[in-house]
Amino acid sequence: MRSLPVTIALLGLTVAAGCTRTTRTVLVVPEARTEGPSTAATLGVPPGHLPKPGQCRVWIPGVPPGHQPRPKSRSCAGIEAVAPPGSWILYRPTADRKIVHVRIVDERRAGVIVRIRVFEAESGRLVREESP
Repeated sequence: MRSLPVTIALLGLTVAAGCTRTTRTVLVVPEARTEGPSTAATLGVPPGHLPKPGQCRVWIPGVPPGHQPRPKSRSCAGIEAVAPPGSWILYRPTADRKIVHVRIVDERRAGVIVRIRVFEAESGRLVREESP
């Protein structure tokens, strides 16, 4: 009679042990950075929406191309004054038509440039970052 309670207790422990989870810790080690900016950053502006060489354009990230502010291309003079917070000011230099300069406007202050990124116009790949 005494072996029945012991058997039930052992059976309960066996069932409980079978229901436990085994956790495994996985360490994620970031890859070593190479010189230069990350290639993961891309421009994301369709080529037809880039400004003409020598001109600028205000671009709002996350807004579809058809809903972007007009005009598509204009003189760069005074464009910072009309650039809303969080927008980009796109500029295509006449000397090198293969690149696009993106002046990133502060998220809270209209017209205040916080970063400049340079992208390849055709591929949209980030080439470098500059200080404003």
